[in-house]
Amino acid sequence: MAIAAELQEQVTTLTNLLGDEVCAEELPSTVMDLDDDQVLNLLRQADRLMRGAERVRIVASGIVSTRSKRAAGHAGLAQKNGHRNSASLIQEMTGCSRSDAAKEIRVGEALLGATGGGSQDDTTDDDVRDDESRDQPTPPRPWHAPLSDALMAGRLSKNQHAAILRGLGEPPVPEADPSAQEESDAVAAAIREAWRLAAEQLVEEASARTVEELGQQARTIRDRLDPEGAARRFHERYEQRSFRTWSDADGMKHARIDFDDESYAWVRSIIDAALCPRRGGPRFVDPDEKKNAEALVDDPRSNNQLSYDLIIDLLRAGSLVDATTVFGTRQAGVRLVHVLGDANGGHTEDDLVHLPSSVIDQHICDTSTVDVTVDSCGNPLDLGREHRLFTPRQRIALAVRDGGCRWHGCDRPASYCEAHHIDEWQADHGRTDIDRGILLCRYHHMQLHHGGWRITRDARAEFLLHPPGGAPAIQLRPRLALRYAWDDIAPPPQRFRPAA
Repeated sequence: MAIAAELQEQVTTLTNLLGDEVCAEELPSTVMDLDDDQVLNLLRQADRLMRGAERVRIVASGIVSTRSKRAAGHAGLAQKNGHRNSASLIQEMTGCSRSDAAKEIRVGEALLGATGGGSQDDTTDDDVRDDESRDQPTPPRPWHAPLSDALMAGRLSKNQHAAILRGLGEPPVPEADPSAQEESDAVAAAIREAWRLAAEQLVEEASARTVEELGQQARTIRDRLDPEGAARRFHERYEQRSFRTWSDADGMKHARIDFDDESYAWVRSIIDAALCPRRGGPRFVDPDEKKNAEALVDDPRSNNQLSYDLIIDLLRAGSLVDATTVFGTRQAGVRLVHVLGDANGGHTEDDLVHLPSSVIDQHICDTSTVDVTVDSCGNPLDLGREHRLFTPRQRIALAVRDGGCRWHGCDRPASYCEAHHIDEWQADHGRTDIDRGILLCRYHHMQLHHGGWRITRDARAEFLLHPPGGAPAIQLRPRLALRYAWDDIAPPPQRFRPAA
């Protein structure tokens, strides 16, 4: 469908819902009079209209950037309009922030590159191009073309496109080897194909993932495909670690800390372990734990104040303190997941952040390990026993397989989840086996039990979420980063150097 016709169709739908005489001042009261289904339909149609208009704006932003390059000098499009660069011009015209303008330019340039629009030479007229230049073969589409295709088809938003593109980064560039040019070209093609496939698969995940989770998964997949680059990036972030304090003009003391990956995971686990009940973490069965959780929920301090007091208590207590003094019954810790024999490293159980092999080996030396045998889909093969509650080892296996809450569209990490029996223990004599269990965050676990939802599974097929009222079932797929871990998707050949 032509883009103008598509936009007109959405406008017509909105007009039918709102009426063609509703002014802006009357809009809130008009929408208030709509029923629930009409409000959701209005939101859906408005989003489609915005995505359509967004595509037009992104293309225009990309072309503005192309025509405002430094090589154009004062004749550039932005410069002719009194701006130093294209981002400044787009900011003024759209009222967006500088970061949003930069994002639109980045996505627009990628879109033009995928469609061939970015290769046009504005200083050369088509009428004077010779026949030889017209006969040149069309260059191959870039690896990120699936992202551009999905954006133009309305399957990706600008923010989703930007998160995936930035997360995957540019593929590594093969080292030049004149003596084996054909082999070098094959390596380059394999690398580009790996990135193209990752982009394509992340597009399929977009409808069920938040923008933040898409970006995190893209970074984790990039690090698995490029272990050498992952190790380099890890150490670069490690070298940037810092802590500084200062006082403002009013005498208020401030601090800023820049974490390396491993230390951030550790500090976050400390805060999460202490504040889980306040943030919708697992419910407690033990009476003492339940009482402590209720006291924490009723505490008048804000989460930020509680976090501050916790860190100060930790610093005061020192490393030799009894863990229960600070943490209660839930001691903090970072659990790492590593595939035996995988030289590409591992990932944290929460958030699936990739860590190099050197970090994994270091922790194996000074901590205990738990063996979990899984198949190529991440399903644990060592099943549990028939207990009423899942055992700690079984919960580890569920965390390894699920990576967090499996509910459609939820990004809660494993530490915030509870193990749910998809077969009711009493009604169906359900077995507390890993195959029949799934991780859900506390909110979605309660939603399942009290909202008429069901989860089913045929043997080891995908879990299916059944909405109330007989609506079509929703497939609860595992996170894409875990499929890269379990499917034995090997990185491309290692004969490459980082892109400039």
